[in-house]
Amino acid sequence: MVTLDIVKNDPVVQKYLQVGNLYIGNIGAIQHSLQHAEHISSLCYQILNKLGYTERESELGAIAGYLHDIGNLVNRYGHGMSGALMSFSILHDLGMDPEEIAIILGAIGNHEEHAKGKSVNNIAAALILADKSDVHRSRVRKTDIAVFTPRDRVNYAVTYSNLIVNPENRRITMKIEIDTAVCSVMEYFEIFLTKMLMSRRAAEYLNCEFELIINEYKLL
Repeated sequence: MVTLDIVKNDPVVQKYLQVGNLYIGNIGAIQHSLQHAEHISSLCYQILNKLGYTERESELGAIAGYLHDIGNLVNRYGHGMSGALMSFSILHDLGMDPEEIAIILGAIGNHEEHAKGKSVNNIAAALILADKSDVHRSRVRKTDIAVFTPRDRVNYAVTYSNLIVNPENRRITMKIEIDTAVCSVMEYFEIFLTKMLMSRRAAEYLNCEFELIINEYKLL
């Protein structure tokens, strides 16, 4: 059985993730480091585990979370599709069961909002929720606010973010605090509307209610 530790310790995986983050750094994109991979992997596991899914399904979520941005090595745009194809080769070579590979590929290939990703399975839904919740100023590489893109600005505005899973009430809450001197609450919501709607649909796929709270205001 291919475990999360086997995937994380694979030298090919490590190198591809590191170089992919370096490449998109050269064009000024926000950080997609090994730390991000670790964080999303852990969140995917927690979401599924807390909601009562099996240990193995939770681990498959963790594996998908760790690999989800590996396609940045090819191109920032469409990295979900290229990442799924790259992950197929890696997981196949490691000897993973084809059915499990299929689940992970579906999740990775559907985590991008620009590619109109959908919650095609439980792992995909958990990955969408985990990935869209990881917003924070520490991920912004640029130092000159004058050259920030809208994505840079909303990430830089965030000083705290957390995803809270309440299994008793079947509620998933994304709680965010932003510096309104950088970006207003409504501007944040407007710019990231597609991400938030995608997150709400992912929560619904897992039979949960989705809440978005920014600076103590409930927006969804």
